[in-house]
Amino acid sequence: MNSDLSWLHRGTEEIFPNSPESDEPTENLEALLAQIDRPLRVKLGIDPTGSDLHLGHSIPFRKLRAFQDAGHTAVVIIGDFTARIGDPTGKSEVRRQLTPEEVQHNAETYLEQLRPILDFDTPGRLEIRYNSEWLSALDLAKTLELLGTMTVGQMLAKEGFALRYEKGNPVYLHEFLYPLMQGYDSVAIDADIELGGTDQKFNLAVGRDLQRYFGKKPQFGLLLPILIGTDGTQKMSKSLGNYVGLKEDALSMYSKLEKTPDAQIEQYFELLTNYPLDRLPENPRDRQKLLALDIASQYHGDKAAKDAQQAAMALVGGNTSGTEDAVPEFSLSEVAFPAKLFYILGASGLCKSSGEGRRQIQGGAVRLDGDRIADANVSFDSIEELGGKVLQVGKKKFVRLVP
Repeated sequence: MNSDLSWLHRGTEEIFPNSPESDEPTENLEALLAQIDRPLRVKLGIDPTGSDLHLGHSIPFRKLRAFQDAGHTAVVIIGDFTARIGDPTGKSEVRRQLTPEEVQHNAETYLEQLRPILDFDTPGRLEIRYNSEWLSALDLAKTLELLGTMTVGQMLAKEGFALRYEKGNPVYLHEFLYPLMQGYDSVAIDADIELGGTDQKFNLAVGRDLQRYFGKKPQFGLLLPILIGTDGTQKMSKSLGNYVGLKEDALSMYSKLEKTPDAQIEQYFELLTNYPLDRLPENPRDRQKLLALDIASQYHGDKAAKDAQQAAMALVGGNTSGTEDAVPEFSLSEVAFPAKLFYILGASGLCKSSGEGRRQIQGGAVRLDGDRIADANVSFDSIEELGGKVLQVGKKKFVRLVP
């Protein structure tokens, strides 16, 4: 095992339990890493409640890859069972329950998007498990046993539940099952460590409690920061349009990232790259370019990333001063919604008219955030569906759609 543990602490917000002065491997993760003679089982659970991942989602998977590179086993739990409930963390109302077919489709797209991050090829370095394997087998007696491990008071201590209860918003009994079921995942796969965002501490702690209840060694919890979006103010979210999607083409990815606010640059380097933080360029504009090139390379390869950089420069007439945006912007406030995409193509100037916009779509020349648009009559109901996306015609015409 690698004795250099700098990778463990890079970008890590909290490890619990944590007693740095102790050599006891049950209280000190560094001690456990130093003393154990087998690969640790490092759990990361994902509920495939959508189809697209963004850079904010990549953070725990990058840490999981660091554990793989240090010789440990990544155990990715696809929450095909728990996704039917939906994680209530941070939600002000009950989530829509997904069908098994929706969950399976989303799971497949998630795994494809994670291939540039995780080591799928080295034997013994990755397990992909579906929690329906054990949760669908729970009978009523076992479910009642799980419910008996936690009180209503303990559940209402969970921030989201407490807030909804205080506001008089309904909290449904099936939502209480979510922390218990994802915690039971840790029991089922014998997790030594579980990774999650800082908003997941309650759920990770439930996993520890259940492992203890079932006579197993409690896992360590390792919490990672929530990524601030490209707007520099709110957490990265597709609904807010301040995200960089893992499926985006190299140019879209590069163009968004080279505009990263100065205040967020160091965090992005720390959480989204392996670049040495003591070697960052002094010039802020050089930092933006380096960040964009590094991340685009991770997902598309060096050549595609460099081509994207050159294309971004060409879009602003070869200007390298950094005073102009890499991709021109078009304000959607000029459009009445609902709106056909071919109308937006004309209004934005990408096409001379709506009619040309329709013909370009039919000819396969139009992409939205890298995805080819095939339906000439595709329509959007609101600005929120398009905000932050790059609309492209051919290879050289682009605009970023902004609210």
